[in-house]
Amino acid sequence: MWQAGIAGYFTALSLILAIGAQNAFVLRQGLRREHVGVVVAICAVSDAVLITLGVAGFGAVSRAVPWLAVAMKWAGVAFLLFYGALRFIAARRGGEALMPAPGGGAPLGRVVATCLMLTWANPHVYLDTLVLIGSVSAQYGPHRAVFGVAAALASLSFFAALGYGARLLAPLFARPRAWVWLETGVGLLMWAIAAGLAFS
Repeated sequence: MWQAGIAGYFTALSLILAIGAQNAFVLRQGLRREHVGVVVAICAVSDAVLITLGVAGFGAVSRAVPWLAVAMKWAGVAFLLFYGALRFIAARRGGEALMPAPGGGAPLGRVVATCLMLTWANPHVYLDTLVLIGSVSAQYGPHRAVFGVAAALASLSFFAALGYGARLLAPLFARPRAWVWLETGVGLLMWAIAAGLAFS
């Protein structure tokens, strides 16, 4: 049982650690200190739901309905291109405009909607949780549930560390120019992921 738990935790952590659209968004919100708890909760709960479905065998359903993967792929490409363009526009406005204003910040609804889209319209999330984690969990037979719970805990601990740990970088991002580079980097990352999806 312990072996299944340890394997579940580190399998999920190794998949989540890769830099992606969702991670970049959590980092950005952590740096801005805007709705960090809500963003972390959305990412962790979404991963927990998908991991549960993967461990329960949803991968077989996705293989039986091939058009579903294609639809998710192009929806993800479209959204990543759009979100990347928004980051370039924000960077062009300048660093002062990107830094969080005291008592202000992006509306909660907009942050929630963006976080949900970056999570649920990202085909890589489904590949990692439904297919890969689901497949690996099958090796642990009666302890699959333990594997799944440990994988969900890995997601929660990672996103909490990323969101709340981002404030340690606050001295660096006290300079407006650093925000311009961050937004430009996030935009390039989004477009690179979109290109990878489109031409895969």
